[in-house]
Amino acid sequence: MMPLVAVLIAYLLGAIPFGYLLVKWRTGSDVRSAGSGNIGATNVWRTSGKAIAVVTLLFDIAKGYLAVWIAERLTMGNPAGMGAAALAVMAGHAYPVFLRWRGGKAVASFIGAFLRLTPLPLLAVLLLFVAVVAWTRHISLGSIIAAGTFPLAVWLILQPPIIIVFIAILAGAFIVIRHSENIRRLHQGSEHVFEWGTRSH
Repeated sequence: MMPLVAVLIAYLLGAIPFGYLLVKWRTGSDVRSAGSGNIGATNVWRTSGKAIAVVTLLFDIAKGYLAVWIAERLTMGNPAGMGAAALAVMAGHAYPVFLRWRGGKAVASFIGAFLRLTPLPLLAVLLLFVAVVAWTRHISLGSIIAAGTFPLAVWLILQPPIIIVFIAILAGAFIVIRHSENIRRLHQGSEHVFEWGTRSH
């Protein structure tokens, strides 16, 4: 029973659309109506500026971390329960019931969830993410490569129970699939370029 409760709580936490709420409060507009159309920090940056994007990022990371922390308490540290909560909080962010299933790409909630569940492999792929973004100036490409290599990092660094490796594979695949439009734009050479000093374009 407790694992199911943990998953439900994780989904509902993930479904809190911080990017949407913050932009609505700050500007009165719907962040989904501009840029890439999602509620994540990258699109908030692109449409509403740096400060509100950073707050969105921190809140989205926090809800991922909190979801797995709660699951850890409710399931007495059961790896399967914690892993299921990690996937649920990502699903909640990507498909929030409060916004008719139209959310973000779940990268920040992924970071928060696995910061609690598998911190060392996460930090390893975050370094890879930073390197790729610095080299290509494409946040999406950094996210795709980091997510794609995450299961390998989990296996090599932790050698954890097989359920954690399986969860890492599902989470990485989820992030890559959520970036399918970005992959298409990268192939076409029309993907948005990140600029630190200004909004990305």
